[in-house]
Amino acid sequence: MFDQILNLVKQQIGGNPQVANNIPADRADDVHHEIATHVNNGIQTEAAAQGGVGGLLSSLTGSLTSGSPVTNAITGGLVGSLGSKFGLSPAATGAIAAALPGILQKFAHKANDPNDQSITPDNITKSLSGGGGLGSLFGG
Repeated sequence: MFDQILNLVKQQIGGNPQVANNIPADRADDVHHEIATHVNNGIQTEAAAQGGVGGLLSSLTGSLTSGSPVTNAITGGLVGSLGSKFGLSPAATGAIAAALPGILQKFAHKANDPNDQSITPDNITKSLSGGGGLGSLFGG
């Protein structure tokens, strides 16, 4: 599942010239991986806080703004990490933070789309209920 999140990050960040142009080309893969790691961890935390996959998807679908709890939780650590690890400017980290709601929205859409089997509620539920936890599901 981590790979699907990473692909969502690459699509959202790479498809946004304002963001992509602020990331050094030679560090883009590392930055994408860092963003995906923070999104992954935020999704895991939110699933636990919301009592499982149903609460997670409801929370993601219902509050995908830059001020939502899950977005704020991810943004807090991510902005600092991108600045310290990669030396990204506040403008770059701000643009990346602004892209997070779109990434989470795409994740929720995929999980709720019966025609898209890359991320499914069943897979997330199985992982939560003894399939090794969300860490194994999301590759972390």
